[in-house]
Parts: sequence; C-alpha cells; structure tokens
Amino acid sequence: MQTNIVEINLENFQQVMLEDSQHKLIAVEFWQDGVEQCEQMALILARLAAEYSQDLILARVNCQQQPEVVQQFGVRSLPTVMLVKAGQPIDGAVGPQTENDLRELLNKHLPKPEEALLTQANQVMLTGDLERAAVLAKQAYDLNSDRADIKYLLADIYIQQGHVAPAKNLLETIGLVDQDHNYQRLLGSIELAEQAADTPEIQALQAELANDPDNFELKVKLAVQLQQAKRNEEALELLFQVLKKDLSFGDAKKFALDTINALPAGDPLASLYRRKIYALLY
Repeated sequence: MQTNIVEINLENFQQVMLEDSQHKLIAVEFWQDGVEQCEQMALILARLAAEYSQDLILARVNCQQQPEVVQQFGVRSLPTVMLVKAGQPIDGAVGPQTENDLRELLNKHLPKPEEALLTQANQVMLTGDLERAAVLAKQAYDLNSDRADIKYLLADIYIQQGHVAPAKNLLETIGLVDQDHNYQRLLGSIELAEQAADTPEIQALQAELANDPDNFELKVKLAVQLQQAKRNEEALELLFQVLKKDLSFGDAKKFALDTINALPAGDPLASLYRRKIYALLY
C-alpha cells in the first residue's frame, strides 16, 4: 500500500495540510462516489503519486463524508485538485484533467531533479571532496545547463581544482542579468589562478621554444610544465603536435593520455583530444 496517499478528515487535517506540507507538496484531491470524472482522475493521481512518492503526498477528500474540509477550501465543483505547500494553497485545477495536464501542474512545484544534486554538490564541496562535488555539480549542469547558480558552483569547484579553462568557459556563458557578486568573485579567482600558472619555468621554456620551434623535447618539457599548472589545453596541443610527427617520441603519448585522464569529469577537452590521439593510433 502506498504510504504517501492519505484520506483526509478533521482529525488529520492539521497534520497533513500544515505540518507535512512544510516538507512535501500536497496534492488535495476532492472526489465523490458515483462521479465518473472523479474516478478517472483518481486513477491518474494515484499513478503520479507513486511516481513522485519522495516529494508528494496525495491527500484525498471524500466530499460526501468531509463537508467541513470542502468548505475550508471553498470547492464548488468536481473533480478539483489543489496544491498546498507550507500550509498555503499555491495552485490547482478544476474539472477533468488529462495525465499530461496534471503532470505539468505538479512539475511546476515539485523539486527539480537538479535541485537535489546541486544541494548535495554544495554539501560535498564543504567537506573538501572536490572530485565528488564536481561529479555531482556536472550532473546537475547536464540536467539544466541554463541555471546560473549551477554554473557558478561548477566553475567554483573547477577553480579550486585548478581547472581554470573550463571554469572560464562556463562564466562566458552567463548572461548579463545573472552576473552577480559570484561572477565578479570567480573572475577574480580565475585571474589570480592564471597569473600563478604563468611560472618562470614556463616562460623560460616558451622562450627557448620560440628560438627552436621544431624541438620535440622542448615541446614535451613545456607541455609537462603546462599540465602541472593546469593549463591542459595548451599542454595537449603541444603534445599532439609532437605525436602527429612522431607517435613514439619519448613519453609524449603517455603524458598526453595522463593529461586527458586528469581532466575533470565531462570536460569536452578530454573527448576532443582522446579522439585526436586515437585517430593517430588507428
């Protein structure tokens, strides 16, 4: 028997409508025996209640047996569905509804799948497990790539991991209307990270390579330094230049694959260069 379907009476009215509604969405179904449209909607609502059992309570009101409850809501025709959250009616529908109609009504107010992932990612980030937090935030982003708050969290995690390029790419997709204090804070963090990543060793190797642009050994040395500074795209491009000319040169292939495997989950750079290198191999 479903535990998230309850028959409402005066005794449990306060518990469900005032207390339970603080934690879950309440769908109040007003029905009456012998009304065919009520019976049809009851079947649909029961299916939806089972589907959304974690976040929804279906509260059924028998209008013949509970006239006081009906009066509380001011219901005048059947079938009627009302949504209650935090003790207040927030939405509803009067008359026959299709399953799509009811699903659309509920989805406007039920927690979105990305919400739980976003909350979890925030919590995990605070524990210091940045790798796990990145996976969760990326999953939330994949579900809804338009939300600025998800982009900010994912970019923040990337910056803390030292992956500046994907963080920068995310911030570039945030529209002007969503550019709040987080935007400025993360831009500042990226600027500091980029400055820190431009080490004297990298500068010296870049100068040497400018004077000897076909030196594979210099390219690999510079790529290793760039990878350590999390400048992964530049590192991979240098290694790929070497591998295109000599697939067996030193540890170039190993460094390239190690760099790819160290990229954050879902980074498009990984799939791009994995395809490039595999094309050389096969």
